[in-house]
Amino acid sequence: LVMHAPTAVASSEEAARAVVAASEDTAGKPNLLTCWLGRKAVEVARQRFDEAGIPTYETPSKAVRAFLHMVHYRRNQELLIETPPSAPTEFAPNIATAQRIVEGALADGRTLLSEAESKELLAAYGVPVVETRIASSPEEAMRLADELGYPVALKILSPDISHKSDVGGVVLDLETPEAVQTAARAMSARVYQLLPEARVTGFTVQRMARRPSAHELIIGAAIDPIFGPVLLFGQGGTAVEVIGDRAMALPPLNMNLARELISRTRVSRLLAGYRDRPAADLDAICLTLIQASQLVVDIPEVAELDINPLLADEGGVLALDARVRVERAAAPGPARLAIRPYPKELEESIALESGRRVFVRPIRPEDEPEHKELLSRLTTADIHFRFFGLVREMPHSQMARFTQIDYDREMAFIAKPDDGADGSATLGVVRTVTDPNNERAEFAIVVRSDLKGQGLGRALLEKMIRYCRDRHTGEVMGEVLPDNAAMLGLARQLGFKSRMLPDGDAVEVRLNLRETDGDR
Repeated sequence: LVMHAPTAVASSEEAARAVVAASEDTAGKPNLLTCWLGRKAVEVARQRFDEAGIPTYETPSKAVRAFLHMVHYRRNQELLIETPPSAPTEFAPNIATAQRIVEGALADGRTLLSEAESKELLAAYGVPVVETRIASSPEEAMRLADELGYPVALKILSPDISHKSDVGGVVLDLETPEAVQTAARAMSARVYQLLPEARVTGFTVQRMARRPSAHELIIGAAIDPIFGPVLLFGQGGTAVEVIGDRAMALPPLNMNLARELISRTRVSRLLAGYRDRPAADLDAICLTLIQASQLVVDIPEVAELDINPLLADEGGVLALDARVRVERAAAPGPARLAIRPYPKELEESIALESGRRVFVRPIRPEDEPEHKELLSRLTTADIHFRFFGLVREMPHSQMARFTQIDYDREMAFIAKPDDGADGSATLGVVRTVTDPNNERAEFAIVVRSDLKGQGLGRALLEKMIRYCRDRHTGEVMGEVLPDNAAMLGLARQLGFKSRMLPDGDAVEVRLNLRETDGDR
């Protein structure tokens, strides 16, 4: 940032000309910004900067703000191509259980799940929850408290009361059966007095969770009319609306996106630990965000989700309370989302011509290390056939471009061992990029050089053709070097028509999917 204030003994225009001259030799150096103070006195100098394409600003604060915009842009670009780590604990959601809970409520004509149902739904996705029992009377609450063990927490159960503490519907640290019975009767009377129209169906009883150093957080989800499902994270507790510490994100999430979401809140600084309070288990919080994200992706009937409070400390997380509202989905899962999630339904095990089985699935950002290993195991000829030249090494930015794709506009299927051999290596990949009108998908394919002749390339390309046909893409096309006889032969076998391009450097192969649809 070059700054100048006009004086009686120095020419503002000459200073500007000197900066312009010096800037002509700044190739590879940081961007140049200028701030010439003085309004009309420096108009000619600013004109010189405009002619040279050098940004100029009237005040230092505007120049600094522009510089910070550049810094934030660069950071965002680096974040976009950062390889996300895998979740700290792999979780396999019990989708069938989740769907049963939601469908049961809708079949009963209910849109609000009970607290116990909400926690069962979260538990189906691996979120740690406090065991909760439902009692229909004060006497049953006493019995359940005896089974759980003391002390217990007692809460009112009503589909018409969202914030139980506002009406005295929560009592903590009950130590005896008599205390539970007394609290239940007093709670019923208090709720009836404050909200006589509310339907009270009973009570929930849960054992007290003793985590004195835990932070109270909130994780939520709702449906935005434009963006579809959105996620919320922030500081929770009974004063959540007053504190107003929250950040929003779009599902689906991975570990990097979850960490970034947390970092945009003030409570993130508390989670890092201070004085004698240890840092909270950030990986556990991120995993819970991912699990909540996956829940709203998988179950389109979930219209609202509220986990508050979610206790978080160095030992992990624990959901104390949860509220879930459900409704019939107006559109299927992926159609509701602003960002298309990982299409797990496209995973499959395929038997090759050689008899070997491989697991074929869409590529994920976490596949970058194995993808780089795949390219390192290609022969010089195969690299030449794939990239139309000799590529010695791929930078991280390019590898991220290969593995971090928008599933709505492009697709890449990778083959992994399904027989225990080769560990988790990537054996081959086929990818397409589709035009905005879904008329044409351009493909590229590569198979590890030592696995040629087993039918892997054919299996991958057939998988991609089926995928494009299901998307009603008009045609699949690609360019092949004239001396790549194996690829040209495979294209012929699968019905591609070929023609030499005018410059003679490549052969264009095309498969009209609409014609093949009619032939089937």
